[in-house]
Amino acid sequence: MRFLVGFWLPTVVSSLLAAPSADITLFPLNGQQNVNPDTHLVLKFASPPKIGSSGTVRVYDAADERLIDVLDLAIPTSPSPYGNGSNKANYSDTTTYQTNVIGGMDFYFFPVLVRGNTATFYLHANRLEYNRTYLVTMDPGVLVPRDSVFLGFNTSTAWRFSTKTRGPPEGATTVTVSADGSGDFNTVQGAIDWAPANPAVKTVILIRDGDYEELVYFQYKSNLVLRGESPRGTRVSYPNNASFNPPGRQGPSRRPAFSFRGVADVQLSSFTITNSFRGQAEALLSDGVRVVLDRMTLNGSGDALTTYGTLYVADTTLHGDGDTVLGYASAFWTRSTIVTRGPATWTRTSQGSHGNVLVNCTVRGKNSTFARLPDNKGGVLPNWPYAEMVLMNTRTEGIAPVGWGPVQGPPFDARHVRFWEFNTTDLQGRAVDMSRRLKSSRQLNIPSDAQLLAQYAEPSFVLGGWTPVVV
Repeated sequence: MRFLVGFWLPTVVSSLLAAPSADITLFPLNGQQNVNPDTHLVLKFASPPKIGSSGTVRVYDAADERLIDVLDLAIPTSPSPYGNGSNKANYSDTTTYQTNVIGGMDFYFFPVLVRGNTATFYLHANRLEYNRTYLVTMDPGVLVPRDSVFLGFNTSTAWRFSTKTRGPPEGATTVTVSADGSGDFNTVQGAIDWAPANPAVKTVILIRDGDYEELVYFQYKSNLVLRGESPRGTRVSYPNNASFNPPGRQGPSRRPAFSFRGVADVQLSSFTITNSFRGQAEALLSDGVRVVLDRMTLNGSGDALTTYGTLYVADTTLHGDGDTVLGYASAFWTRSTIVTRGPATWTRTSQGSHGNVLVNCTVRGKNSTFARLPDNKGGVLPNWPYAEMVLMNTRTEGIAPVGWGPVQGPPFDARHVRFWEFNTTDLQGRAVDMSRRLKSSRQLNIPSDAQLLAQYAEPSFVLGGWTPVVV
């Protein structure tokens, strides 16, 4: 047994598939039964393979030889396949690039990713069904190993496997995701797609430790808990950003590694989400009411966490490269850490709402500020004049003496901006010097602000009457 990219796979030696003969590990195994329909197709070689520029992977139903899915490597993945914006193709053309419909939304995607010696092929979502047998063919040149010649699979040497006869039982409220295929699902997205939209009781998706490199998106679901086996051992990731999945198409932003929209009563607990591209590249976009992030680790770049609605964040660590929280939501943070290379937030609070409130948290930067309001010329609201960020008992490192800003673009009325802080210290608990703080910010004190501090210490005050419960 060997561990590779989150999969425990037995070794299969097949001289029919390569010339000269090569040690190739397949997942699912050739001839395997009881495979989950959301499986990826995985091949491991003795050396790192190179992805070819043409050729197809085809999946057929063995019963009637009906074509189920095709991955054509001649189709480019994206207008900017490396996520660097250097390839300025037609961003409005949604028919030219590799496209997958995930959770009801179309994304540009990688049909194959190579990590080390392992190549993972991503079929189009929801093409495989329960209680079927499938044949896989693969053209020569789709993968090019360094130390051997890979001939692929043809009709006489097809890669064959059979799916489970049925999914989780009707009425199931807890299912398991395991990358090695031993759970109810192989992928996080597969389990989410199965989950009922609005169940009467909570649906719990347990994610076992492993690496899940997949783009995750869902919408209009409620009463859902996603819980990892361990915060560091359960890792969900994908390379995505605003260059790879650019704006311009209808619908929400497609640039996060993990995102959801229009949800209610959703909790994410005890796993790591990483966006492995840089730029405008969220680890997570949270759009919903009564959303809980509990013991999460989020690794993104610019706008590493984008928030809408209401959000409770506890015991969570967020890493980003600046504007690390793009915050439209009313968000209450406790015992959490933000690590940023630039401004920690760009807080976009609407009039009548609360913004980002941090209680007993830590903010670490590199000559960074807590929040900024850039000159937003041409924007819907100039500079977000009701922006709110309140810090209470915040430990800090690498924060510029000005603390806040820049607040740009005169004429700008900052009277309604709430950039407030109370008892800000360094990491050792020593009070920081407030003498150079931005003039439009405010330092709260006791006893004069005791009532205000008591209000902001209550999540229900910040979150519009909702008292979060972590389950």
